Amino acid sequence: MKATLVIMAAGMGSRYGGEKQTDGIGPHGEAIMEYSVYDAVQAGFHKIVFIIKPGMEETIHTLCGDRIQTMKTPQGEPVEVAYAVQDFSSVPDFYQIPAERTKPFGTVHAALCARDHVNEPFAIINADDYYGVSAYRTILEKLLALPAEGEAAMVGYRLKNTVSENGTVSRGICQLKEGHLDKVKETLKIKLYPDGRIADTEDPDQEKPLDPESVVSMNFWGFTPWIFQELDTYFQNFLHGLAPQELKAECLLPVLVDQLIGQGKLKVSVLHTDAVWFGVTYQEDRPVVEKALKDLHDKGVYPPSLKG
Repeated sequence: MKATLVIMAAGMGSRYGGEKQTDGIGPHGEAIMEYSVYDAVQAGFHKIVFIIKPGMEETIHTLCGDRIQTMKTPQGEPVEVAYAVQDFSSVPDFYQIPAERTKPFGTVHAALCARDHVNEPFAIINADDYYGVSAYRTILEKLLALPAEGEAAMVGYRLKNTVSENGTVSRGICQLKEGHLDKVKETLKIKLYPDGRIADTEDPDQEKPLDPESVVSMNFWGFTPWIFQELDTYFQNFLHGLAPQELKAECLLPVLVDQLIGQGKLKVSVLHTDAVWFGVTYQEDRPVVEKALKDLHDKGVYPPSLKG
């Protein structure tokens, strides 16, 4: 059985102030997604699907897409690559898109855009997050054992290791029960204070303290193609309930997963890994990530350059 890695690279990077998905942060100008591709192929993924913005395909081809076509899995099999464009043309006809809307419709819509390219179990990740070498091996093993319907997987990380000193971040805060995801709450304004406290600051008048040891979702999910029908239904319901003045509302994977768990339709295994997550939300995060990537090259985790 084969498995696919879907990389969501169509975000706007508004807090970063630029194209963080393709920004060269590694010691030889590698983008973070190049490490994801390398780690996934080394683990045994057979196909990479990029979800991109319109006009972005040539950039991804040059960055790493063309190189993927020369890569092989540890079993010596060639790696496939495909591109799915996330734009407003794939939004259902019943929804009238406001002229002022520029923001994509979020990760549920992004995943749906990859539907025509995915016929096997798949993991889906953010392009601008580094998830760690072992995380790909861990989720691939689980993916290949998933039944066709009703089950999924998620790689969990500790909240304290995923926050930024440079501003608020969004994370899916998880509750676990017997090794499975019981609930996940998308929390949009998580702030790290200088004294180490972490709080949900969405309501400035009533901050909610958060446990630094909480497990969080970093959008590293594992699904089977069964999920696409649920994604489609959920996205349509989201659009039906969306007011015209809501120009930035997004339809998010953790919210859908939480709903499916609550309805008894989905059972999600939470996978633990010794891998360390890091990523760039703000420009000020970049030096820390640059150093972390250089250290990994220096330690031999990666070859001197991923550029070939």
